[in-house]
Amino acid sequence: MPVSAHTATSDSPTRAHGRASFQKARRRASAQALLLALPLIVFLLSTFIAPIALLLARSVQNHEMPDAMPALTRALDAWDGQGVPDEHMFALLASGLKQAQESGHLGTVARRLNFAQPEFRSLLMRTARNISTDTPPPAWKPAFAELDQRWNAPETWRVMKRAAASPTPDYLLAAVDAQVSPQGSVAFVPDNASVYRQAFLRTISISATVTLLCLLLGYPVAWMLAKLPEKSSNRLMLLVIVPFWTSLLVRTTAWYVLLQPGGVINSLLMSLGLATHPLPLIFNRAGVLIGMTHVLLPYMILAIYSVMKGVSPIYVRAAQSLGAHPFTAFVRVYVPQTLPGVGAGCFLVFVLALGYYITPALLGGAGDEMISQLIAMQTNTQLNWGLAGALSAYLVIFTAIFYFLFNRIVGIDRLRFG
Repeated sequence: MPVSAHTATSDSPTRAHGRASFQKARRRASAQALLLALPLIVFLLSTFIAPIALLLARSVQNHEMPDAMPALTRALDAWDGQGVPDEHMFALLASGLKQAQESGHLGTVARRLNFAQPEFRSLLMRTARNISTDTPPPAWKPAFAELDQRWNAPETWRVMKRAAASPTPDYLLAAVDAQVSPQGSVAFVPDNASVYRQAFLRTISISATVTLLCLLLGYPVAWMLAKLPEKSSNRLMLLVIVPFWTSLLVRTTAWYVLLQPGGVINSLLMSLGLATHPLPLIFNRAGVLIGMTHVLLPYMILAIYSVMKGVSPIYVRAAQSLGAHPFTAFVRVYVPQTLPGVGAGCFLVFVLALGYYITPALLGGAGDEMISQLIAMQTNTQLNWGLAGALSAYLVIFTAIFYFLFNRIVGIDRLRFG
């Protein structure tokens, strides 16, 4: 007994020292792995995460008036919004217009105010041309009112107060066809006049339809690839992978040629007697669905195929040996085991379709604009980065919601265990 107690006592420091050495080695290995991955992390943060975060931040920022007219912005922030401001506010407006003209930011401020209220740009630009601070009038307030009676209206100043406030919900409201009135109430435009709400619904509808088409076409192909011998399956897999080696613009342009009234498809249908006149296959919803399904189909096939390769055929054979019809065994035994792949493929195709731009722009018509096209229009044509950020924010939110729903329904996370 004394020898055993002495041995246990002497082994205890050895085990503690071993655990400490093991933990130290693990920390050293983790630090080395982090250092190896650090360049990639920095690259992703600087080229992917940071630009997206900056764009989303634009959806609640109002920087135009504070940057161009800081003194007027501070005065508007302190103003209670009741009635028409006093003489001092009009004097600050005059000096702010001159300051914005000299700095070259007057057009930016006018565009921001015009977003809040139509025709505000013309009012601001005309006022800046006709109000001179070199020879100030006896009183600024009557001078502005004489130039345009809108300067004597409380609604005009309330619009400027809202445009000077930051952060602001204006862009987020405008992205769903709503705005805050000068009186402070939120109002939505009628459904028949809405632009962005209809675009969101149209985007979700097109994405869901493309996802369904890819599932109906991709599941049989993936099943065939999983059932074939490995040598034949690898050869046919090249036909699925080859589209990834071709530019998206080239593939979409090819459909542009094929779907035209005088294109290959219509000519073939008419020569076979299946159509008496060219079918409308382009510049409409049909062209968008055909083009997007062709581009996104490989993603569905590969996601389902990766799960089907791990499904053993023993279970289907066992069901058939117990008297089940082959179709019943396939539907009730085989298909449930492939649901993680179906869920992953549907989610991948759906999310990619939500942000599609080139294919709808080339193959779609006037009523097939998706939300990505409106975001591009706001950034490239309208130069309204705040509204573009708000539309992008809603797109990110929708993607997160759909991921949660897909994961709850079919369990996308189980794909990694397939």
